[in-house]
Amino acid sequence: MKNKKYVIGLPIALILGFGFYAFAQRTSVPPRVKASFEKKFPQVKKVSWGKESDKEWEAEFQMNGTEYSANFLEDGAWKETEREIKKKDIPDNVLATLNTQFPEYNIDEVELVENPNGSQYEIALEKGKEEMEVLIGTDGQLIKTIDE
Repeated sequence: MKNKKYVIGLPIALILGFGFYAFAQRTSVPPRVKASFEKKFPQVKKVSWGKESDKEWEAEFQMNGTEYSANFLEDGAWKETEREIKKKDIPDNVLATLNTQFPEYNIDEVELVENPNGSQYEIALEKGKEEMEVLIGTDGQLIKTIDE
């Protein structure tokens, strides 16, 4: 009876062990991604990594008391960086666009998004139970509206 426990238990333990090892290997950040992050943000020492998609990694960290996230492709290419900004720090031209095109909405959250093509503001808006996100360029022009 005792031998049956080993015969059954040992293979199960091995399978689980290899499964956990394989999962850990698939979720470890590729060296190119880490190197690109360290080059772009050399002053950051504490970072939390996650998978944004099959081929994209996201680093979350703080810098100068501000929350950031930066996304990198598997080959190490930087895709974008987002950082939270305070409502009071929204530029006047961006506020003017919000007030003109979305007058009944309240600003919920604001992030400055930087990518290889430039910068824009990603702003979460709400009106009662209705929520939406808008992208507005640094020039104040509406780029995109995303209903949620």
